Amino acid sequence: MSVFLTGFPGFLGSALVERLTDRTDEIVCLVQPQYREAAETRAADVLGPDWRETLTLVEGDITDPNLGLPATTRTDLESQVEEVFHLAAVYDLAVSPDVGEAVNVDGTRHVLDFADAADAERLHYVSTCYVSGRYDGVFTESDLDVGQSFNNHYEATKFRAEVLVRERMDAEDVPATVYRPAIVVGDSRTGATQKYDGPYYLIRWLLRQPRVAVVPRLGDPDATELNVVPRDYVVDAIDHLSGLDESENVTYQLCDPNPPTIREFTATLLDATDRIGLHAPTPASLATSALNRWDALRAIVDIEPETLPYFTHPTRYVGGNARTHLAGTGIEPPAFESYVSELVDFVRENPNVRSDAMR
Repeated sequence: MSVFLTGFPGFLGSALVERLTDRTDEIVCLVQPQYREAAETRAADVLGPDWRETLTLVEGDITDPNLGLPATTRTDLESQVEEVFHLAAVYDLAVSPDVGEAVNVDGTRHVLDFADAADAERLHYVSTCYVSGRYDGVFTESDLDVGQSFNNHYEATKFRAEVLVRERMDAEDVPATVYRPAIVVGDSRTGATQKYDGPYYLIRWLLRQPRVAVVPRLGDPDATELNVVPRDYVVDAIDHLSGLDESENVTYQLCDPNPPTIREFTATLLDATDRIGLHAPTPASLATSALNRWDALRAIVDIEPETLPYFTHPTRYVGGNARTHLAGTGIEPPAFESYVSELVDFVRENPNVRSDAMR
């Protein structure tokens, strides 16, 4: 069986490739030419010096209707591929409308077309819980279009991409499984990550301050939850669920069933960074406006304004399908406080990891 995967050598794709080698003889990864060298290095890190026996890197681009592939290469792949894993996207809250549309929406359409032409047994699509936008209430795995507004173009384009997947799935063109992770952070055992964004802005902000640290309070810290899951849980879950017959045409929200409130999340980070918090009530709209207006302020605090709405986020997530189909496997998201020290230690030891998105 041959597997076709987009999103390598990205954060999730790299880890998932290692798991897929246990159940397939050949994995073909579509990589952009500018990431070819990084992909080869990552392949050697993950699979060892003989990685070419299992993994084939094919240069291409999902924003092209033909995936940037020569006609003969695409035809050959369509005749061989049985499963498609689509992880490639712009994971960037500040993505521009044009880039988000080209990569997240058009790219997904093109991968769907490829899966259809290949008559693939399954498309595995990695979406996000935040297709919910700012829905006020509980967002379930069966929900998608609930009239929500969106915090940014990333959320909006991932929503439209999942709509495309659902349409092709409902039309029985492409059997699919949709995975919606919550906010993904580093490995719960090592803290390792490829990118500092989201909660990492707060970790780095605390580490740059003296022991008594100023912590902005943007809303009611007891009314908002921050749903965070570690990479290893997401990869473990996708690896297991993608191998189940009963996961066909099912959506899974890979979220923490007991997420911390903002107050609990902040207190946990303060403890892990050995800081005492001096909480400063700050209107979220004022903080966002100030960061958008003054580049000097943004450079000082090193916090992207696009992250602030998640500290007043009104949506709660439940993952009944994931809990049911993972029951008895031991695969479940660990409590944030159980691995926060590993995340903080990794940041301390690796200060130069960037927040740039891979595009």
